[in-house]
Amino acid sequence: MPKNSKTVKRETDDDEVTESVKDLLSNENNCEDSFKKSSLMVGDVLQNKDRDVEEGSEEEEEEEEEERPAWSSKLQYILAQVGFSVGLGNVWRFPYLCQKNGGGAYLVPYLILLVVIGIPLFFLELAVGQRIRRGSIGVWNYISPRLGGIGFASCLVCFFVALYYNVIIGWSLFYFSQSFQQPLPWHECPLVKNKTNTYVEPECEKSSATTYYWYRVALDISDSISESGGLNWRMTLCLLAAWTMVCLAMMKGIQSSGKVMYFSSLFPYVVLICFLARAFLLKGSIDGIIHMFTPKLEIMLEPKVWREAATQVFFALGLGFGGVIAFSSYNKRDNNCHFDAVLVSFINFFTSVLATLVVFAVLGFKANIMNAKCVEMNTKKIIDFLGKEINPSLIPHHINFSYVSPEDYQQMTNIIRGVMENDYPRLGLDSCDIKEELNKAVQGTGLAFIAFTEAMTHFPASPFWSIMFFLMLVNLGLGSMFGTIQGILTPIVDTFKIRKEYLTVGCCVLAFSIGLIFVQRSGNYFVAMFDDYSATLPLLIVVLLENIAVAWVYGTDKFFEDLKDMLGFTPYRYYYYMWKFITPVLLLGLLAASIVQLGLSPPSYSAWIQQLAQEQSLSYPPWGLAVCISLVLTAVLPVPVVFILRYLNIIDENAGGLSTVSYKKGCIIKDTACRTREEDEDDTSLLNAKKQSEAPLSKPANYCKQNGSASGADVMFNGSCSTGYIMPNITDNPESNL
Repeated sequence: MPKNSKTVKRETDDDEVTESVKDLLSNENNCEDSFKKSSLMVGDVLQNKDRDVEEGSEEEEEEEEEERPAWSSKLQYILAQVGFSVGLGNVWRFPYLCQKNGGGAYLVPYLILLVVIGIPLFFLELAVGQRIRRGSIGVWNYISPRLGGIGFASCLVCFFVALYYNVIIGWSLFYFSQSFQQPLPWHECPLVKNKTNTYVEPECEKSSATTYYWYRVALDISDSISESGGLNWRMTLCLLAAWTMVCLAMMKGIQSSGKVMYFSSLFPYVVLICFLARAFLLKGSIDGIIHMFTPKLEIMLEPKVWREAATQVFFALGLGFGGVIAFSSYNKRDNNCHFDAVLVSFINFFTSVLATLVVFAVLGFKANIMNAKCVEMNTKKIIDFLGKEINPSLIPHHINFSYVSPEDYQQMTNIIRGVMENDYPRLGLDSCDIKEELNKAVQGTGLAFIAFTEAMTHFPASPFWSIMFFLMLVNLGLGSMFGTIQGILTPIVDTFKIRKEYLTVGCCVLAFSIGLIFVQRSGNYFVAMFDDYSATLPLLIVVLLENIAVAWVYGTDKFFEDLKDMLGFTPYRYYYYMWKFITPVLLLGLLAASIVQLGLSPPSYSAWIQQLAQEQSLSYPPWGLAVCISLVLTAVLPVPVVFILRYLNIIDENAGGLSTVSYKKGCIIKDTACRTREEDEDDTSLLNAKKQSEAPLSKPANYCKQNGSASGADVMFNGSCSTGYIMPNITDNPESNL
């Protein structure tokens, strides 16, 4: 081979070596560039932690938004909120307060307080849920970890309320199942037969058919809370059915419960409108409507009316339960929650007015029937007294005793009273005034299961209307139960990452087991106890702390900036002053008034005495008082406990997912430009004449070991392919040290 050919070959080899070295150096330069970029990222973290915290939060929020379930449509969400806020209280609590506190005049303080307290607080809960996208526990930990107990308190109150609220659904299911009969089983008093004669059941005769059926047949109630009397098996089965429905509807979260809302939220409106149309065709319904809208303006000046109106506004919207926050947390971030707050609040108000119209129309019909019976009975007394106690000449000539109208009876009694004066009380004649009948205020179970059922017995096709009414009560109850249970499940799932199916089943089984105390013969007394003491004061405290947390701890100005970013516009300045000054003061006043009210009226309950066939107010036994106090203290206990644990650093504020998002996830930087270890093992090192696997991997002087890495291995930055973790808790390393 010629000499110059060897030279050419050597030059060619030198060129190949040179090119290989260049490629390797190029790869190393790429690695250096990559790590320089990584270094700059860490430098940015160190120079501007606040910005990175926000970016990290936004990244986590974007990931959460992709993974978190969402409502199928805006209509489904609105129906869920309406179903939660519109409940049994709208049907049997609001009409009672309207009847008791001045008729139509009561609507004025209610509407004022709805605008001043209800809508601002409802908007606040919707906004924080939608902004932070967590349940009540996560929301208040985000705002301030030391106030994280607010979320736990909300969960406890929801659990207490769910325990007895589902019992009421069970009662409605029982009456619904008994309505498929003609005549209805509570149509008249049962007869008792013995060997000699047949007579009316004494307890029923002393009260009424519907009262007897409620206390003796449905509840089989004991004479006091101390007499448990064992389980009522029929109500136990109804409670099991109620919890089964709730469990199945909530099993898949909003995907399953949201579809049920289309029926459970809309059906009550169909029933109410049908009842209203039917009631207007009944005799005396207009008397009830007139009585409702006749204002008693003097009652409006009483502080008690305003306190009761504020309490009703508070509970009608479901504030403090956590259900509002849970539902809104599944919304898109740019949803107009201000519009939702106003819309749902006024739907709730008009539903209450609609229900009140129905109730007063039906009660007007019932009052006319009861008044006609009163006139008939007292007319017989007058006929017996004629020629003895009463002079026949006192009876007007146009009156025919075969049929005496209420007006004729009033005319007769007025004449007899004017003539006999002092002897008139001895006759024992009733006034039979329809206004007195309408003024008999009935609320709660007394309205739904006694007064309303009695009115329906006089309806044509009464079983149909009874079926519709109790099916409506079941749907109203379920709508509220879905929101209540969501207020328990969502924060626990968000915080502790438990599978929702398992948690739902476990929660329902536990609640049913504890709920057995409500289906004893004395269970109705426990329902009244939980209704009075497990929610009122704790919820007032929870909502007051929510208001303070947002307005004063998080900051109203900062919250307004969040709202502007979220909604695309700045809310009215009205809300700024409400949240910061007016609403906290009003809530404090309402809390103080409620405490004073509890102090002035010692704990007691209404017991049904079988021998007397009437209710009596009894004081709770010592253990009953202890339970009442325990309910209040247990519900609010998480607030001071969490605050103390956080304050003393017994619980790390960044531990266990219970805190705000105060850190940025470690960014995994993978050097894609570097060669893989398999490639290194296949090629020889042209520089060191060794395999890459045999080449020493010396640690640079600026090496920093990352504690808590997934593999536990050292993380090194050098020319070889590697993966580094950039963590925001690197505090004092300058950029050059990487």
